[in-house]
Amino acid sequence: MYFSGAPGLLKLFMPSGLVWQIPTKDKSLYLTFDDGPVPGVTEEVLSVLKDFDAKATFFCVGDNVQKYPEIYKKILEAGHSTGNHTFHHLNGWKTSDEEYFEDVKQCAELVDSKLFRPPYGRITRSQAGYLSKKYKIIMWSALGGDFDPKVSAEKCIENILKSAREGSIIVLHDNQKSAQTMLRVLPQVLKYYSDKGFQFLPL
Repeated sequence: MYFSGAPGLLKLFMPSGLVWQIPTKDKSLYLTFDDGPVPGVTEEVLSVLKDFDAKATFFCVGDNVQKYPEIYKKILEAGHSTGNHTFHHLNGWKTSDEEYFEDVKQCAELVDSKLFRPPYGRITRSQAGYLSKKYKIIMWSALGGDFDPKVSAEKCIENILKSAREGSIIVLHDNQKSAQTMLRVLPQVLKYYSDKGFQFLPL
């Protein structure tokens, strides 16, 4: 189960100190991508972003950065920011603190960033408390659902448009599982908000 937005009830059950929204009245949005870099998919995302002069933040899995360092380099060279998404895409609720912290550390050896996003959005209070001393832990305010095969591209767009406003953090995924839906959604979301005068900025 997941929420397209970040309702107050969900936040009550999550650790404190997580970043769900950027406080601003400017027409700024923060597009984020989880799980890459992935050959073909991430490069296509970079191409679409360039078409709209949009910047984004890529929360990278360390194992993928290790496999595809040239794609990771392209993300940075294009002016986007990156964040730590653990080395093995671990679920914090199912992982001991010791193993989780070691995995984050392993990713940090490849991804030089003070931003962290927990895979699946799942992190315990003890994990968040420890990691928040070093990282800004970034969650979301608009979750399209591109990772869910039951969610169409049209529904994914609807989820984002329903939730995203000034300062919103939007989540999409540059992995193989999500690629078909995500690559249909991305240009439409960029066009919709660009036409309304929004700019897309990196975190």
